[in-house]
Amino acid sequence: MKVTIERAALLKGLSHAQSVVERRNTIPILANVKLSADESKLSLTATDMDLSIVEEVDVSVSTPGAATAPAHMLYDIARKLPEGAQVELDSAVKEGQLTLRAGRSTFSLASLPVDEFPVLADGNLNHHFSLAARDLRNLIDRSRFAISTEETRYYLNGIYLHPTENEGTAVLRAVATDGHRLARVEIPQPEGAKGMPGVIIPRKTVGEVRKLLDDATDDVEVAVSDTKIRFSFGTVELTSKLIDGTFPDYQRVIPAGNEKMLVVESRAFQAAVDRVATISTEKSRAVKLAINEGNVVISASSADSGSANEELEVDYGAEPMEIGFNARYLLDITQQIEGGSAEFALADPAAPTIVRDHADHSALYVLMPMRV
Repeated sequence: MKVTIERAALLKGLSHAQSVVERRNTIPILANVKLSADESKLSLTATDMDLSIVEEVDVSVSTPGAATAPAHMLYDIARKLPEGAQVELDSAVKEGQLTLRAGRSTFSLASLPVDEFPVLADGNLNHHFSLAARDLRNLIDRSRFAISTEETRYYLNGIYLHPTENEGTAVLRAVATDGHRLARVEIPQPEGAKGMPGVIIPRKTVGEVRKLLDDATDDVEVAVSDTKIRFSFGTVELTSKLIDGTFPDYQRVIPAGNEKMLVVESRAFQAAVDRVATISTEKSRAVKLAINEGNVVISASSADSGSANEELEVDYGAEPMEIGFNARYLLDITQQIEGGSAEFALADPAAPTIVRDHADHSALYVLMPMRV
């Protein structure tokens, strides 16, 4: 294989590939990216056996063929080359090596046999639909903060994506929860998504898809089976295994009788919580909301540091109440509110609270209270 490629094109492809490759590997070939050249394209493939990415870039091909090279090393080299450099990749100089030349720089990298590189089979991806990049970005950004990191509850280590109905309207819904907070976000159901199985997309896959969405302008093609999901972004294709588990019945934790409505100016509330939480101990990060008609007092105290409070004007007409929340969780949720006002539906100090964007009910958040 011998190809010439512009440094920026190589760097972009390698940035996606090396992101999938784990830093530590017990199987040496998994540390490599596979480079396959045909008449005019170079295909870069990387996998960790659960997740696979394939990206095509335009190159000038002298000799078609294939080779492998250490993904992180190749990325670091490309990153440090001067802008605009023309990069030559040549695997014919010496067996077991890939030679990289750019200007006066020459690198010889160890190259493992191409036939050792594993293939992540697609399987039968029966369900196909496309959705706008902004819609997929919206589903991910407004829910992924609630993904659990607790490995023992592995079925919570991702986003649950499934078709359903909301008040008679067909929607595609993303749900994530870690037991302390829950995020439920939905968009109008894309054509082709009806009948697809509910799937749990792993946390790492969610992160990689989100990175690819930064450059995506066209619609994203999605293909799903019971065990795998594939996202296609123009010249990039990402295939992932799904989490093999059953997502809990999240509807049971969304309270139905929360009738005390509190409406706050979202940005002012976030800033006040952030300031007051500075005083609270790092372990609990608890803040208390003392809610009265027309105002809320946000307070925190610490045996070591002292206390803090801040008063805000709010829209609230029910009886006064005090409720405590983990400040970090409260901020994570209110940061998802894109409109001007956040709406809190409360019941009592021990019951879960529902948080929504006052002007947009496509996203719903549930937050468990804390004793303060």
